[in-house]
Amino acid sequence: MIAKKMSALIIFVILLGACSTKPSIEEIEQTFPMNLTVGEIQAVNQNEEPFNVDELKGNIWLASFIFTNCDTVCSPMTATMAKLQYELEMEGLEEVQLVSFSIDPENDTPDVLVDFAQKMDADFTNWQFVTGYDQAEIESFANTSFLSPAAQIEGSNQFVHSTSIYLVNQRGTVLKQYDAVAATPFEEIIEDIRKLK
Repeated sequence: MIAKKMSALIIFVILLGACSTKPSIEEIEQTFPMNLTVGEIQAVNQNEEPFNVDELKGNIWLASFIFTNCDTVCSPMTATMAKLQYELEMEGLEEVQLVSFSIDPENDTPDVLVDFAQKMDADFTNWQFVTGYDQAEIESFANTSFLSPAAQIEGSNQFVHSTSIYLVNQRGTVLKQYDAVAATPFEEIIEDIRKLK
């Protein structure tokens, strides 16, 4: 009788363990609204160091598209990213990487990006500002990898671009986008990042 009860208990514990198995990366990806693979782009960061998307593999990261001559949303977007960087640190998630891609590479040299980032209180420890490609490359990269518009307005020094922050998982898959201007859902972003860990 005791042996039967012990056998039943062991089976129960095994089944309980099986039920609590962490879902696979593929299963987690399916719970998010987007599923886009980030392509490659040859670039440099604000320190003039080579930037390679593949080097971010294994890391959760957040991406945005900006340009420093922007006269509307880019400063508020970058301020939002700076606040998000602080919130991530407070939550013990400082290993999450942040990447801001310039969509105006002709103007946004590494030095220009450093000046802009410093005005926004960016911490370069886990935040890269990226440039060094040509206009056609960044437009194609944004359009293809993030389904994000990125194009210069004809006859202007301004650009059309997304005002979102994008969540990218450890495999380089874009999973979700969040408003970076009006009502950024900081708690939701942190909760989504925790799902990926």
